[in-house]
Amino acid sequence: MSSSSKLLPLAAMEKILKQSGANRVSDKAKVALKNTVEDLADGIATKAVNLAKHAGRVTVKASDIKLAAKS
Repeated sequence: MSSSSKLLPLAAMEKILKQSGANRVSDKAKVALKNTVEDLADGIATKAVNLAKHAGRVTVKASDIKLAAKS
């Protein structure tokens, strides 16, 4: 996943940080959280797709996501 992808909006990152107790959030902090979350999501998605393929399915299920996130 490229660092310039627009999958997750920066406003959502600010909302997450503020819900976690931040009073103010810098632009760099929003970008850092966005990149980290997208990298984690990309890894989980790749593992989940592989789990579905291993099970002989083309459909990724919630259980694939949950198992991929644990590993």
